[in-house]
Amino acid sequence: MAALLSIVSSILDGIALVFAPWTPLWDANWLLQIWPSARGPLLSAFTRGAVTGLGLVNLLLAAHDIYERLPA
Repeated sequence: MAALLSIVSSILDGIALVFAPWTPLWDANWLLQIWPSARGPLLSAFTRGAVTGLGLVNLLLAAHDIYERLPA
């Protein structure tokens, strides 16, 4: 049961991290109103790509966990 929850969590986190940086939700972040100096780095394509890359790593780890738990 714990393995299933870990896999589902990795998949959901991965999907969120892959798509969130490219939505209007990312631009309307409340943290950007509190710290306007963080606006440039957080809205840069580099940061968005890095977050998307972390999401892809989560999806790859979930796929690896699924592959290892398949019956032989």
